[in-house]
Amino acid sequence: MAGPPLHVFGLPKFGRSDITRSEVHRIERSDVGREALTLAGSPRRKVESIMTRQNRKGGFTIVELLVVVSIIALLIALLLPAVAKGRDKALISQSVANLKNLAAANETYAGDWNDRQPTGVPDDAGLVNGNCATYLSQIACPPQMLLGWDTNGAMWGYFIGSGGKCSQFGYPGNCGNWVVHLPIGLGGADSGYGFFRVPGIKSFHDYVSGKFYDPTFYAPKDVLPYSNASKFFTSAAEFTYDGSTYEDSSYVWSPAAMYDVKVFQRNGATLNGQGYTAPTGLPAGYRSPPVSRCKYPALKTRMIEHNWLQNAPDSPINSNFSGGNTPWFFNHGYNSAPACLFFDGHIELVGCQRAQQAEQRAGKLWSRNSPLGTGGYYGNQSYDFLVDTSFHMLTTDGITGRDVLGAEG
Repeated sequence: MAGPPLHVFGLPKFGRSDITRSEVHRIERSDVGREALTLAGSPRRKVESIMTRQNRKGGFTIVELLVVVSIIALLIALLLPAVAKGRDKALISQSVANLKNLAAANETYAGDWNDRQPTGVPDDAGLVNGNCATYLSQIACPPQMLLGWDTNGAMWGYFIGSGGKCSQFGYPGNCGNWVVHLPIGLGGADSGYGFFRVPGIKSFHDYVSGKFYDPTFYAPKDVLPYSNASKFFTSAAEFTYDGSTYEDSSYVWSPAAMYDVKVFQRNGATLNGQGYTAPTGLPAGYRSPPVSRCKYPALKTRMIEHNWLQNAPDSPINSNFSGGNTPWFFNHGYNSAPACLFFDGHIELVGCQRAQQAEQRAGKLWSRNSPLGTGGYYGNQSYDFLVDTSFHMLTTDGITGRDVLGAEG
């Protein structure tokens, strides 16, 4: 009788297994499985060797850490100046963008007002020698210098009172605010301030954004005014006053260009610095010239950063002024280079040293004999003795003059 098939006797030899071939295959392809099988079949010294290498990879020595820290510190020291320089350029670019917007606003204003520049003083104020009270009593009640409506429906402005022909309107204030109507105060306690400082007025801000406090009016590098004004940027009001904060724009018009040309016209055939005649003695002295009167639009500045923002001192406060809150002006440092908008619409940074060199080449380009004196526009409060310029402010020949020269001289 034949015995059972051989494969029957083969089963007990291998025994029963719950691991299928596919499961074994997966273990063989698994890195974890391979490592487990390898370690299981390795001698003890092999296992200890692998564990030692793994422990060394998990930490650093003190020397290694110090080297890494030193490298990081060196990289930071190398990168910080580049980062600061890049940030500075970005802030300047924003100021240039602001001036581009203001250039468009000036052009639109001129288009609406028969080629006029923004102005606050009546053209015929020279008929009464520029005297506010006499003008109100004898000629007319001029438009008031309005700043804008607040959220409560109140209008704010530099009102000149209800005297004379303004009596029917009952305006607040008095003629003490007349200086804000003039291009710039030339003589007396109000010297150096005027209409040129307040581009945010309603008659002009309606061509920008409809607000006195708008980022367009403030250069980001003009830290103190920007910080104070920024809290009003999101306000829906045209103008806001919280009882303490008021900031003029970072940008200013050229006051010399806003007077009749005869006011800063040179006396004599040569530029000798004697380029001033009081507007009070000229019937048309306060009449603002049209933009088309500009003779050198690529060389005459129209708007400029008022404060010293490029290459400025560490302290933004000018200690030469009393009160402890007046910043350095653009003409207070030899290395100052304000961003400037020219009458032809182009924008560039003009260094004070460039303006001074232009004077050396072409003679006196700004008046030395105005009521502001030989020091010009607060020149006596300058940071260094090298700077001596009031370009843009007291330009000889006014709107027909030049603040800089071209490359050819």
